[in-house]
Amino acid sequence: MDRIVIRGGKRLEGRVPISGAKNAALTLLPCALLTDQPLTLTNLPRLADVDGFAHLMNELGVSTTVAGQRGGSMVRAMTLNADHISSTTAPYEIVRKMRASILVLGPLLAREGEATVSLPGGCAIGNRPIDLHLKALEALGAEIELAAGYVRARAPDGGLKGGHIVFPIVSVGATENALMAAALATGETVIDNAAREPEISDLCRCLVAMGSEIEGIGTERLIVQGKASLHGAEHRVMPDRIEAGSYACAAGITGGDLFLEGACAEDMAAIIAGLTEAGLVVTEEADGIRVSADGRLCPLTLSTAPFPAFPTDMQAQFMAMLALAQGTSVLTETIFENRYMHVPELTRMGADIQVHGRTAIVKGVEKLNGAPVMATDLRASMSLVLAGLAAEGETQVLRVYHLDRGYERLEEKLSAVGADIERDGGG
Repeated sequence: MDRIVIRGGKRLEGRVPISGAKNAALTLLPCALLTDQPLTLTNLPRLADVDGFAHLMNELGVSTTVAGQRGGSMVRAMTLNADHISSTTAPYEIVRKMRASILVLGPLLAREGEATVSLPGGCAIGNRPIDLHLKALEALGAEIELAAGYVRARAPDGGLKGGHIVFPIVSVGATENALMAAALATGETVIDNAAREPEISDLCRCLVAMGSEIEGIGTERLIVQGKASLHGAEHRVMPDRIEAGSYACAAGITGGDLFLEGACAEDMAAIIAGLTEAGLVVTEEADGIRVSADGRLCPLTLSTAPFPAFPTDMQAQFMAMLALAQGTSVLTETIFENRYMHVPELTRMGADIQVHGRTAIVKGVEKLNGAPVMATDLRASMSLVLAGLAAEGETQVLRVYHLDRGYERLEEKLSAVGADIERDGGG
């Protein structure tokens, strides 16, 4: 099994290119199911989750072709063609590995009138039920049945009908499924308490490029005028705000100076506010963001919440950085109930962290020490890499397949800015 080996203590300095957003890409790929014409996605990151989702699309009969490379860096474009959907079943063997697979449910149902999707898997970071997805589709007239570990959905005669969807709590995935289903529903669909994440807006922009009519993009009320059909399009995947935030924390924890090439400050307001409060200097420039650290980090009090608040996907990385802050930080996780699995591994490296329910008390220490640690999920694995960059001695991060799900060319990018990091296949 591969492992990442880091010899810490190096100050990071230079440029880090920010890839296309994983969370946006996994939402955009199923849009191809909504049309019989080609959909081309550019700036697509090369990630295990993206490749896995493309494999699922192939299973449904969608052809995929990938092109684009410049120098040593992949600048990927994938063209998906769903001119003929050969299957409306997303099997357990694929879906169990990746929760985002549930996002084929809405577009398959809207176009084919039926869909059978295995209940999803993914990271073990807490209970993430799909009941809001199902209730949204029922509001458009779908009949839903749960049987033998699968969701079986069927549209009424004549297809899905526009309706009024009111989410009791904000759900990114349910909003995405509702948007794609509404795009081919007859009439108007109103989605209230919709998620406002930048990835939702990116999905809306792609759907509009395909011929959808959507009002309220970026707000909690989305109004979709359903179309009889959509056409092909080309769409550029937005930059990954979580990857950018992770490398910003790398600058902070190593006392470094990094230019995050392609990062979008508008999508990262809460992250940037946290970085600034922690004592980092963040400067927006024409083609990205510069993050520099000078001196001891300041403690923070943070609480995760849906966009535009501080994202749950940045909690673990900030925790690693704040382990070296001068004072006590308080982090509260409100989204997932089991997202502190990185804490025992950070404490193995010398961090002083106590968890009380959904709150973590992080007392800054003078130094971290390298140690063998085990990644438990995608963002937790990045927190261990960050800790290793600052730790004295050698850190070995095991189960790096978690990293490969969400960070493109991690070792290459970090090595280019001064980190002593390599992948070892002998772990």
